Amino acid sequence: IVRPGPIQGGMVHPYLKRRQGLEPVSYPSDALKTALGRTLGVPIFQEQVMQVAMLAAGFSAGEADALRRAMAAWRRKGGLAPFYRQVIDGMVERGYSAEFAEQIFRQIEGFGEYGFPDSHAASFALLVYVSCWIKCHHPDAFLVGLLNAQPLGFYAPAQLVADAQRHGVKVLPVDVQRSGVQSRLEQQMDGSWAVRLGLDRVAGLSSAGANQIARAITGANNDATKNTTANPTTDTTQSAINPAQPSIKLPLFYSVEDLAKRANLNRMDLQALAAANALGSLANNRFDAQWAVSGVQISKDLLHVSRTSEPAAGFEAPTLSETVCADYASLGFSLEAHPMSLLRQHLPLHNICTAQQLKTFPDRRPARACGLVTHRQRPGTAKGTVFITLEDETGFVNVIVWPDLLEKQRDVLLKASLLAVFGTWQRQGEVCHLLAKHAVDLTRLLENFRQISRDFH
Repeated sequence: IVRPGPIQGGMVHPYLKRRQGLEPVSYPSDALKTALGRTLGVPIFQEQVMQVAMLAAGFSAGEADALRRAMAAWRRKGGLAPFYRQVIDGMVERGYSAEFAEQIFRQIEGFGEYGFPDSHAASFALLVYVSCWIKCHHPDAFLVGLLNAQPLGFYAPAQLVADAQRHGVKVLPVDVQRSGVQSRLEQQMDGSWAVRLGLDRVAGLSSAGANQIARAITGANNDATKNTTANPTTDTTQSAINPAQPSIKLPLFYSVEDLAKRANLNRMDLQALAAANALGSLANNRFDAQWAVSGVQISKDLLHVSRTSEPAAGFEAPTLSETVCADYASLGFSLEAHPMSLLRQHLPLHNICTAQQLKTFPDRRPARACGLVTHRQRPGTAKGTVFITLEDETGFVNVIVWPDLLEKQRDVLLKASLLAVFGTWQRQGEVCHLLAKHAVDLTRLLENFRQISRDFH
């Protein structure tokens, strides 16, 4: 229902209100009840518009089909204009008011922008139902599927992972000892399942490098399986490749150098893995991993290690903010913390509420929110209104920006990465959003993120 056609035709709110029992169901005539009965008197589908044209305006079947073809060519402006007089005159001649006839034609014009035929709507509804069921009952598998289907367009991996974590899904970091090329489910010692992030989440890691690591792991697991057959007393655990297959409980790689040699990785791949902390099981921390990588000398035909006899550098572990910054740079998100959880006490503004706190606010209460800007939308059907989504450590806040505020604060609203919004909280049932009155660009706090956290720690 939320498509430009029904929106422009003014059909969305009447249908939802009637569906919820907030508005009585009525029909312009008994004849139109035949076409609109199952959608509570509101035309929703293209087929219904054709039926209305035939029942109320006297269109023939052929003329109604021509109207359908004109609606289907929704990118061609003015394609429905030739039908205007026929719709208006036909309806007035049959006893409908000119006002009602104009309303019907506006709805038809809306479908000229984009409307669904019944069959398409049913197909989409089935996909939505199945997706919702999986997300409700198997949120871990749902997250794996979404991560491996990227890019999807609307939600980035950061939002998907954060939402899954808020719903109790355990997400494990990228690890060269355990990760496959893609994300997957990994069974834990207690029998529960967690999502192990795949190597494809690491920025800068080539697909060839990821596949070489996966092949090296497969080879190690095959060798382990042979050894288990020869020595049945060997301790086993769940396989890094397939949780259903047992394997030896041994590290697959013994050092960064061992990984580089057996997976035949180049320097750029090694540096990408170190930056993403994917070598955490081979080094004490991110900095030690980067030091170890710098000691691997790679030439065209030869790989050797220049510091094999040196002890680990023993760098001081990175601060939480350094970890979060590096995670965002390499993965696009962090499993350790959300930036807002570290920045909140440094916000120069008062009475900033979290997304979770705002959910408890009543309708029309003044409110302030702050978060990372994850989405900006300016639909052509919204008459200049911009919709912004803010994300903090507790969830999302949907912000509505009217055209007059956009005109006054265009740069702030369209360019800020970290945004504070003052406005009025609006609630209608479970649907909540913040109607913006003023916005403040706090992106500078992100630029000073490392220093702020160093001072804090």
